[in-house]
Amino acid sequence: MQDVHHINPTPRWSDVTVFNGIANFVEVAESDTSGDMKSQVQQIFDQAEQMLALVDSNKSRIMSVTIYVTDFANFDALNEVWEAWFPEGRAPSRACVKVELADPNLLVEMAFVVAAGEKFQS
Repeated sequence: MQDVHHINPTPRWSDVTVFNGIANFVEVAESDTSGDMKSQVQQIFDQAEQMLALVDSNKSRIMSVTIYVTDFANFDALNEVWEAWFPEGRAPSRACVKVELADPNLLVEMAFVVAAGEKFQS
């Protein structure tokens, strides 16, 4: 039986969980919660790069992203950063949902599903 890998676990979450070659992680802006949508999305992508490295993966191996936004008025700004970050033809499937986030300064949260590298395959 294959184990679930918990990378950097805390009592409330793990930075990444991996099972059967599929990695899951969630990102919010951590250092600039006063920033606008573009800066928060860019910060999320910068943090995602670090999580991808932990599972020996990269942004072209992202399979899906669930995006939680607090205001659809920021949708164009989100898409601008999104389109610049992903390699052409490699954007994953995605869902975008309007929500209320726990921190009122946060404008966006993203949940990633990624194909992990060889050492995490079954």
